[in-house]
Order: sequence, then structure tokens, then C-alpha cells
Amino acid sequence: MRDHHHQHHHHPFMRETDEFERRPGGRGGRGPRVFAPGDLKLLLLALIAEQPSHGYDLIRRIEDMFEGAYAPSPGVIYPTLTFLEESDLIAGDAQNGKKLYSATSTGQASLADQQVALDGLKVRLEVSKRSMRGHDRPAQIHEAVHNLRHALQLHHGQWSEAEIIRVRDLLNAAATAIAAGPAPLQNTAEIAQ
Repeated sequence: MRDHHHQHHHHPFMRETDEFERRPGGRGGRGPRVFAPGDLKLLLLALIAEQPSHGYDLIRRIEDMFEGAYAPSPGVIYPTLTFLEESDLIAGDAQNGKKLYSATSTGQASLADQQVALDGLKVRLEVSKRSMRGHDRPAQIHEAVHNLRHALQLHHGQWSEAEIIRVRDLLNAAATAIAAGPAPLQNTAEIAQ
């Protein structure tokens, strides 16, 4: 059995988010690094435990999770499936030359043991998905966010108690208004009169 343990060093999660700069390139292009070491094994095991799948089914299911913003390459998926199979966590049943993978009882037990890790992984994937979407922001919005950061940097060292409250309230009001979405149309009609 091959030794895969050298892959298990974990990077701080913030490093991961730096690599969402672009959508995966063409064939052979290296896409963004979405999964920390160990994450993909856990995700594939969880997906296979939900329903037996072929390798290409798993690629599609992960792509669906990211709403098309990211799809893992076969070069990432298949070696991981091989590792899970060699570890007796999944079993591959070859049909028409394609393997249908299902979770073994060992795999199911392993998944139950890693429930906390799986919950954490789901949160990270949601953050990844939002981060990828964030890079589709219009240029004007991107510039406005940059201006905000710049204004805060200029403010450095001048934080009186009153100023902290003023800036906090401004930022919170902006966040709340953005999250609330556009005003209903009848309101704008009333304002226009």
C-alpha cells in the first residue's frame, strides 16, 4: 500500500482562499486550490456514502455544489478514489469498464467518526463558493471596496471612542442596506413624486 501520509500537513485555511483568483483554466491548466489535504478524501467518501457513484458522477456533483464555478479535474478525483479503495473505505464494482463506487462498512464507520470534520468541511466549501462568486464582482464595486479599505487605513491611529462608534455605525448600516437588497419599486416611485 502506498504511503500517502506526507499529504496530511494542513495549511492555515486563509492560505487556501488566496488561490481563488481564477476559474479553472483549459485542459491541463491548473485550477484554483479548493481542497486542503484530506478534505477531498472526506468529501468523496461522504458523497459515495450518500449514493453509489462513478468517478464522473462525483466530478459533476462537486461542480453542482459550486454552482459551476469550480469542477475538480479527473487527475485529482481518480487518484483519491484509488486511495480510498486501497484503504477499504470504498469498493469499486467494475461495470462496462467503469467502476461504480460504494462505501464499505469501514467507510461508513470512518465517516461517522469524522462527522465534526465533515461539518467543518461543508462550512469551508460554502466560504469557497462565495469567494469564487466574489471574483465576479463588477469593477465599480471592486473599486468601491478598495476605497473603503483605503479610508480605513488613512484613519489609522485616530480612533477616539466617538470615532469608533461613528465608523462602526456607518459600516454596519452599509452592510445591512446591501444585504437587504434593492428597495421595492413602489418606494422609488413615491420618492420620485
